[in-house]
Amino acid sequence: MANLFDPLPLRGITIPNRIAVSPMCQYSSQDGFANDWHLVHLGSRASGGAGLVFAEATSVTAEGRITPEDLGIWRDAHVEFLSRIVRFLKTQGTVPGMQIAHAGRKGSTQRPWVGNSKIPLGDGGWVPVAPSAVAFSDAYPMPRALLTEEIHSVVSAFASAARRVLDAGFQVLEIHAAHGYLIHEFFSPLSNFRKDEYGGSFENRIRIGLEIVTAVRKVWPDNLPLFMRISATDWKEGGWDLDQSVELAKKLKPLGVDLVDCSSAGLVVDQKIVAGPGFQVPFSERIRRDANIPTGTVGLIETKEQVVDILSKNQADLVFMAREFLRDPNWPLRTARELKQEISWPAQYLRAAPPGSPARKPTDGGTV
Repeated sequence: MANLFDPLPLRGITIPNRIAVSPMCQYSSQDGFANDWHLVHLGSRASGGAGLVFAEATSVTAEGRITPEDLGIWRDAHVEFLSRIVRFLKTQGTVPGMQIAHAGRKGSTQRPWVGNSKIPLGDGGWVPVAPSAVAFSDAYPMPRALLTEEIHSVVSAFASAARRVLDAGFQVLEIHAAHGYLIHEFFSPLSNFRKDEYGGSFENRIRIGLEIVTAVRKVWPDNLPLFMRISATDWKEGGWDLDQSVELAKKLKPLGVDLVDCSSAGLVVDQKIVAGPGFQVPFSERIRRDANIPTGTVGLIETKEQVVDILSKNQADLVFMAREFLRDPNWPLRTARELKQEISWPAQYLRAAPPGSPARKPTDGGTV
């Protein structure tokens, strides 16, 4: 039974508590480069006490972006500013993580606050790629189907991105295979209509995901954890579902995946989600039990009572939070104070801490 402020050892890294800042797209880059916004956004959550802070879904190729403003890791030049961010996160005792991604058919679109519509080619858009030439919706661009050799290039792009993530100093890497983006598009029979070795059967549809994990593990060190985020279900009849997610997780573990980050949905516009507080927790619980692999859960988790309940029932090993961290970057510090749990505070904030609270003493390993 884990508690909210128990450490979580994974390979050679110890995450100091069970709270992770979920990857959240900021749509604030130019040509893929991180900037001061990303430093402040991620740094403030680190100073707020999160044990693991993930940078947003970061594109492994230029055409793999959701929007032209997505963060990128397809060029060596992207590493320098990311390294600056990592150095600050480590000074706060937080383990820095990055999620690498390819948007697939959901690429070449506007930022959400502008509108979820396609960007014309003449206005800086591009032709996205996908398993099959089927658009996500009428408002999205029509993708072209990847050739077999191009799939191999995508696999190589993920591996090259992983090397740059390592060069930047991140200590946890997550492969994004959820929310209707490229890898998820291959997984689901609702978006994958291929007739070759990457389509049809379950084994063929998951092939690209397993190949990416294998390629990434060749460059990602044995002492550093590797996660994969999946959509545990499409929330639509005939689509990807929880049973398939369990079988996938069983195959990921021997390839070197250390934790399955369990989300859902995003593949089709006519999904029928039954949402509510912690609605995805049953997914992480079942995958954890039936595939015998650590899991993370995410989705409408906002209160300390929810987190304590999830961990005490062994429904997940790590709790990812997103919206609540946008509302309150100091959620872990505030929660520790309310629960009368000891947690280290930034020395600069000690005047606001309970009497006797220790100042942080970060190490290169990211532990406190």
